[in-house]
Amino acid sequence: ETGSVQYVLNVSSSSLTKKTPDVTKSRKMKTEHLLKVDDHDFTMRPAFGGPAIPVGVDVQVESLDSISEVDMDFTMTLYLRHYWKDERLSFSSSTNKSMTFDGRLVKKIWVPDVFFVHSKRSFIHDTTTDNIMLRVFPDGHVLYSLRVTVTAACNMDFSRFPLDSQTCSLELESYAYTDEDLMLYWKSGDESLSTDDRISLSQFLIQKFHTTSRLAFYSSTGWYNRLYINFTLRRHIFFFLLQTYFPATLMVMLSWVSFWIDRRAVPARVSLGITTVLTMSTIITGVNASMPRVSYIKAVDIYLWVSFVFVFLSVLEYAAVNYLSTVQDRRERKMRERSLPCTCGISQTRTMTMLDGTYSEADTNSLAGYTEEPMKQEHMVVHLSVSSESTTTKKKKSLRALNIIQNTHAIDKYSRMIFPGSYIFFNLIYWSVYC
Repeated sequence: ETGSVQYVLNVSSSSLTKKTPDVTKSRKMKTEHLLKVDDHDFTMRPAFGGPAIPVGVDVQVESLDSISEVDMDFTMTLYLRHYWKDERLSFSSSTNKSMTFDGRLVKKIWVPDVFFVHSKRSFIHDTTTDNIMLRVFPDGHVLYSLRVTVTAACNMDFSRFPLDSQTCSLELESYAYTDEDLMLYWKSGDESLSTDDRISLSQFLIQKFHTTSRLAFYSSTGWYNRLYINFTLRRHIFFFLLQTYFPATLMVMLSWVSFWIDRRAVPARVSLGITTVLTMSTIITGVNASMPRVSYIKAVDIYLWVSFVFVFLSVLEYAAVNYLSTVQDRRERKMRERSLPCTCGISQTRTMTMLDGTYSEADTNSLAGYTEEPMKQEHMVVHLSVSSESTTTKKKKSLRALNIIQNTHAIDKYSRMIFPGSYIFFNLIYWSVYC
């Protein structure tokens, strides 16, 4: 009985050793022999001459690196994965486990020729080696993954800048195979696109990522399946409030200070007006320097140019006030000259002396060469001027008070209310339309 037991054990152990080995674990067999790479022509697609081969795609967005308004493009880093079946790569495996290879095998087999439509620059990362993975399953299913950074064009509309939202898309398409040879589709629908929750941009808020697909037609080659990665960006307004809107509003308010400055203070009002105009010009130039030269008006242009007009009008307002004040002074001077009493035959210096009430007896004796009638008129002028000395002092005080009131011109009074009211009304309309 002991010998029979040993025989059974020997037979069972020999049967285990004769089990079919897993070729995927064999180190002696080369990859080319295992996948029969040399036995097939991999320059042709799988099932060549038959129906279109389905190629599923999914994407994981690693980062959205930059958005350029000047160049109208964006830069994105992503993991691009392709799924298809190529029976020529099938192999036998008892454990049904896949085999994983790096990018060196990719050059020996057929892979989909997917490219990025409207891309400007793109490259596959190669640190520390080419970021390419190829995974082959025993039944011939293939997973082809690569890490790529692409810079693609994005048609942006800046009519509402900086209160705008931009929608960009990254488009994938087969370069050589039409929809009759290769059917490109999203492997899991909307779930084929995944993003990192930590993706963020300094100027934009990423609102939504979604996928779409459609057919693209080329007149010379035919119809192609095209996949779209769409994402919507909303611009942060706080930066532009601090750098553009707030300084422009302060310059407009600073230009209103001239309405409270005496209209006779020409250097103060002129220098204030010129300073605000030049500052507004600098703000406009700085904003346009970081923007593309579009042929339409942007929202920020409307605000800045209306503010510039308000500042410029404040300068013109003082020009009008100064001119009208000069005309008024000339008119008042002529009226005072007409209201002076007749001092015929008396020199100008003596006439001014008499009007001041300081006509001395020596001056009276110096008029002895004149006839009697003029002398009487002159004494009458002197008498009137001396007797009215007390009344002229009162008139001077009242004239000074009148001049103080008249220095604040009527245009300045109206401007103090019209300019702020109009600018507030403009802001109400502007922010209600664009927000």
